[in-house]
Amino acid sequence: MVMNFKVAIFSAQSFVEDFMKEPLEKAFAEENLKWIEARLDKETAELAHGHDAVCLFVNDTCDAEVVDVLAAGGVKFIAMRCAGFDRVDLARCAHHGIRVVRVPAYSPRTVAEHAFALTFGLAR
Repeated sequence: MVMNFKVAIFSAQSFVEDFMKEPLEKAFAEENLKWIEARLDKETAELAHGHDAVCLFVNDTCDAEVVDVLAAGGVKFIAMRCAGFDRVDLARCAHHGIRVVRVPAYSPRTVAEHAFALTFGLAR
């Protein structure tokens, strides 16, 4: 089912688009997806104007000033593609009625594998 919902994806380098394009196009019309390589901050927030949602990553900044710009542009939903949301002003989002979701957790096994890989790198 394809929804008529406009989504701006920030921090969307080519590898991000390669990975996310197919699943997103199953849910949203291709013309409703806007891939933005720049990180979200006060200078780039206007790029989301006219979109219903933004998809952010760990280094995007979504402080009160940015949330105000997003809200003025019509954004009602922020989807984080990371576990944390410490760079999102949740109180300001609540003030504007913007819902924020995130990745609830990462696989403990994957985290353990990565820790071992780093340990092997140090030992080398």
